[in-house]
Amino acid sequence: MNNFMLALLVFWEFFKIGLFAVGGGPATLPYLMELTEKFDWFTMEELTNMIAVSESTPGPLGINMATYVGYQTLGPIGGIISTLGLVTPSIIIICIIAAFFSKFNKNPFVQSAFSTIRPAVAAIIAVAVYSICRVSLFKITETSISPQWNLIIFASITLGLLQIKPLKKIHPFMWFVMGAIIGLILKF
Repeated sequence: MNNFMLALLVFWEFFKIGLFAVGGGPATLPYLMELTEKFDWFTMEELTNMIAVSESTPGPLGINMATYVGYQTLGPIGGIISTLGLVTPSIIIICIIAAFFSKFNKNPFVQSAFSTIRPAVAAIIAVAVYSICRVSLFKITETSISPQWNLIIFASITLGLLQIKPLKKIHPFMWFVMGAIIGLILKF
């Protein structure tokens, strides 16, 4: 496949993700996981690394990940193409909604649709969280799945710490930094 066709494919795949990933960045994860099965652009392990990089850099998760995948696939122009593909549906939809906002917002059908979209978005995000936990906390080979207990314990401790009210105020970036430092020290 030549680069022009690949660029169109990257744009189209991210356009579809942008169109259907209702719920922001985390909602893009199941679609990105699907891309690992459809194309050889990146692996599930690389996806978890992309999530770590995307979460530790400024900007929205979905856009960071789209840029990263596009860059991995086609270099700097691929990063631009994939990002444009991801944001174009939102721009179109927001322009349409803005034109009809006052009527659109009060419509009982629209209110009903949004009240049922929210649980669907929660389910999509839950599937993404499950998949990320599976890849991050278990060593998966073609023949077996074995828990990485040190990582499971670390994740459990971190989750517990995040439930403590004063610690909730710590910026997420600092949790990533602390995780990286602990990983370097303990060689996880």
